[in-house]
Amino acid sequence: MAASSNSSLSGSSVSSDPDDYQPPIWKSYLYQLQQEAPRPKRITCPQEMESRPKYYGREFHGIISREYADELLAGIEGAYLIRESQRQPGTHTLALRFGNQTLNYRMFYDGKHFVGEKRFESVHDLVTDALITLYIETKAAEYIAKMTTNPIYEHLGYTSLLKDKMVHRLSRGRTEPRRVTFQKDERISSPLVRRSALKDAPEKQCYYEKIHNFKVHTFRGPHWCEYCANFMWGLIAQGVRCSDCGLNVHKQCSKLVPSDCQPDLRRIKKVFSCDLTTLVKAHNTTRPMVVDMCIREIELRGMKSEGLYRVSGFSEHIEDVRLSFDRDGEKADISANAYADINIIAGALKLYLRDLPIPVITFDLYSKFIQAAKNPNADSRLEAIHEGLLQLPPAHYETLRYLMAHLKRVTMFEKDNLMNAENLGIVFGPTLMQPPEQNALTTLNDMRQQKLVVQLMIEHEDVLF
Repeated sequence: MAASSNSSLSGSSVSSDPDDYQPPIWKSYLYQLQQEAPRPKRITCPQEMESRPKYYGREFHGIISREYADELLAGIEGAYLIRESQRQPGTHTLALRFGNQTLNYRMFYDGKHFVGEKRFESVHDLVTDALITLYIETKAAEYIAKMTTNPIYEHLGYTSLLKDKMVHRLSRGRTEPRRVTFQKDERISSPLVRRSALKDAPEKQCYYEKIHNFKVHTFRGPHWCEYCANFMWGLIAQGVRCSDCGLNVHKQCSKLVPSDCQPDLRRIKKVFSCDLTTLVKAHNTTRPMVVDMCIREIELRGMKSEGLYRVSGFSEHIEDVRLSFDRDGEKADISANAYADINIIAGALKLYLRDLPIPVITFDLYSKFIQAAKNPNADSRLEAIHEGLLQLPPAHYETLRYLMAHLKRVTMFEKDNLMNAENLGIVFGPTLMQPPEQNALTTLNDMRQQKLVVQLMIEHEDVLF
């Protein structure tokens, strides 16, 4: 195949210094094929057709047979017309000449023209894209099948460069201990029925995996896949783009890209209602800033506030806090000067957790935690909750660990704030856990278990995390 000289990656190199990184030499074979693809040639109808739909032009020939359409297109590569079906009046067919034969496609219109998934503003654009796709897939079928076998994504070190930059930023200025570890007593059968011990270990470099949020994208001008380095062919919807980090790849290549998305802050439009892992990776933090800042403010001036987390703040002021975080991020002012009522800050924290698109206790683990709460044996119940916690995504686990440690400290002021672990479980159960089907009856039936899960996590925070 003539692609050998264009498929080479010679001249591409990766420096140990991310700032010296040079992009790869893109493979141009598929781009050349797109340039060679037949151009559309409209075969117009000589007379005006009264039955012609308003969204078609002179390429509409009315009710004609397949055989006559074939005669009109014969010998003209890329020629096309639209006819009304003889067998099903009111339905329309695109007749397209390619590869010395006439191809027939059922045409649809819903404000845009389409024969498959792609939707086009004009019939001409649809035919142009079809000819490009047919030509490339005919000429380069074997090449396309093998183009993901030697990806530049790994070969040129995209992932390691990304990870090195992220870990370098994460590791600066972080000294507080992060995780509780256990001194296991071999005489005790259950690893959770024991006292836990804190080890003074420096915070580990954390790297949270995150899958890419790929969406079909139309690229203006030539674009190359950042996984396989091949051209992304077609007129529209040539590939997919990660809406969080901007990675551009073929649709088939997107299935092979590692879960190493590093969101770009410029693409993150808000803080509230943003996926938890996406937010912490975008800001290079261990936990969402909202959680850290609100808890810090509450522990500074609100631990003795009666009904903390149970008493609601003014909803208008809570909305102001949300807008402030969305607008200013970590620079948001939630001090006593801005919001004297600590219930506003507590309400904002609950709102943030409640509005997560994927709850802190994820949808896929919801039933596991509910079943754990139904276990009649206390030790087995804790074991089951612990197993569920270990299956949480790292960012969710770390957020939950930090929140439970805070709520445990809240219970230490129960004489003043009247909030014990059970009361906090009632408040935070439906906030941290939501059934995947969003069924009101399910939520109502599970409220007791939701409360118990959070209550146990608070009471046994030193053992479970």
